[in-house]
Amino acid sequence: MVTRYLLLGMFCFQAATSATPKDQSIGCDDYLGSDKVVDKCGICGGDNTACRVISGVFKHSLTNLGYHKIVEIPEGATKINITEMSKSNNYLALRSRSGRAIINGNWAIDRPGRYEGGGTMFIYKRPNEISSTAGESFLADGPTNEILDVYMIHQQPNPGIHYEYIIPGPNTISSQVPLHRRPGEPFNGQLDVTETVNYEEEDLHQETSSHPRQPGMSQPGRFPSQVPDNQVPPVGQPPRRSREHNWKQIGMTECSATCGKGAQYPIFRCVHRNTHEEVADSSCDVNSKPTPEEEPCNLFPCPAFWDLGEWSECSKSCGLGMQHRQVLCRQVYANRSLTVQLHRCQHLEKPERTSTCQLKICSEWQIRTEWTSCSVPCGVGQRTRDVKCVSNLGDVVDDEECNMKLRPNDIENCDMGPCAKSWFLTEWSDRCSAECGSGVRTRSVVCMTNHISSLPLEGCGHNRPTESTPCDNGPCLGKVEWFAGSWTQCSIECGSGTQQREVICIRKTENQFEMLNPHECAFLQRPPSQQSCYLKPCGAKWFSTEWSACSKSCEGGFRIREVRCLSDDMSPSTKCDSQLKPVEKESCNTQDCVPEIDENCKDNYYNCNVVVQARLCVYTYYKTACCVSCSRVANRQSGFLGRR
Repeated sequence: MVTRYLLLGMFCFQAATSATPKDQSIGCDDYLGSDKVVDKCGICGGDNTACRVISGVFKHSLTNLGYHKIVEIPEGATKINITEMSKSNNYLALRSRSGRAIINGNWAIDRPGRYEGGGTMFIYKRPNEISSTAGESFLADGPTNEILDVYMIHQQPNPGIHYEYIIPGPNTISSQVPLHRRPGEPFNGQLDVTETVNYEEEDLHQETSSHPRQPGMSQPGRFPSQVPDNQVPPVGQPPRRSREHNWKQIGMTECSATCGKGAQYPIFRCVHRNTHEEVADSSCDVNSKPTPEEEPCNLFPCPAFWDLGEWSECSKSCGLGMQHRQVLCRQVYANRSLTVQLHRCQHLEKPERTSTCQLKICSEWQIRTEWTSCSVPCGVGQRTRDVKCVSNLGDVVDDEECNMKLRPNDIENCDMGPCAKSWFLTEWSDRCSAECGSGVRTRSVVCMTNHISSLPLEGCGHNRPTESTPCDNGPCLGKVEWFAGSWTQCSIECGSGTQQREVICIRKTENQFEMLNPHECAFLQRPPSQQSCYLKPCGAKWFSTEWSACSKSCEGGFRIREVRCLSDDMSPSTKCDSQLKPVEKESCNTQDCVPEIDENCKDNYYNCNVVVQARLCVYTYYKTACCVSCSRVANRQSGFLGRR
């Protein structure tokens, strides 16, 4: 008898294995050898006509910072994909039509993760900011149970936002997935990854209240995770009903969350009415199996945590700056991350909200020339030097590129010590003192402090310039002429007055003058013996010093002297005629210079022209190694600046 059963078992096993070819696959309808697959609409064996794919790219240029609406996701949408086309400093945001913020609302940037809203679960992704060039994205399987709005928090130019979702067509039919197998459940040890679904607590309550599910009917995309199997057996085998068995709750599923409010469901099994032993579910009436009702669990809130926002841009484009980020205390409850008061995170160390940053090294100040000579040879003057802002590449850039607070002085006062005194002279008088014969011409000489030339500090010295010089208007022998004496002083010191002088007719002999009767000179024009005089501005005259040394020995320099207007009492005056003022500066040594040859100045490398082109002559090493080339460029530049 035993042998007969063994032979019968072996025969059945061989028949079963030989009837299942290894090269045949199982279709989405769970039939061996079927080639049916689920189309994009979720229909097993469908032809993609039961739904419509809505897609596009939002490329509008935006100007104002803040929230800008991108696209509206309608109710019933599935396979939702909102993706930024490249990385930027912008953020995606999502909220319901009722105004409830789901992701990145109220100017708070959420962390990447899973967020429940609109009847589905959205996966918010933000790639690594350093190693990735991809942008942000929202992904959800759907379907949505309300209209959702997608926004962009605009901070920099829009790189483009790609959006895509599927909505049911006018003739949509339900999925043909076998009723005895739920989406997401393994089949022959393999998990069907195309049937990933999500569950939301609110949607389940709405559906069960307005559209009660019929036992044995499936709803694609709406299967809650860990719900006990309460589906009817495959069609073709009527259920066996027996009063000896009934349904019994044997426990609860595991809570979907460890804290912050999760969900669990009762588990029902078919048992013997008397012995309470579990038997096959087919022994009980499937229509009488209780529907598992969701029960909340683990209602206590999750521990609070610090939620860190993204760092802002550095406050400075170069050098040491500051950057900031948002630090919020948050708690997760009912699959939502909520902002709470800061004291709930006091058991945790608070992260820093500000940090130093440096994007690159700033340009620096460079002193290009030494101090010039003091502007005066004595007393207090000024001297200058050339200060430029130089980039890290050696180029001269605008002063704004450097820190103005650290700019070296390019002008300062210089004290050359006490000034010496020098002789100030007027021009020689125009007329000789005698109409004929020997006479003199005169000038005024005064010793005063000199701010230009450098003389000994003890004063003008004893070498006083002469105040008169001889002049001769020709012999006077036998000549009859009018002789006019010197004018008397003006009758008043200032203003209009009169002067007198004696006028006589004379004849000059060899050693003496002979006075004649006035009628002897009647044929000559008699000089006036009286004239008006006007002493305003009281005898003010121009006085000047000797010329200074030339500023250059060749190629055109200049020399200067000091000119002052002095009154009769040698006090400064402003009443001199400006048109008669002597010049204070004139050119000198205009001949060409003979270049000096420095025997130690030479190019040590054959390619010094590259150093010049790269503008490296500003550095001491290259200036010495390529002395000839760098000096040639410096001479050209100085010549150009001189012509300007």
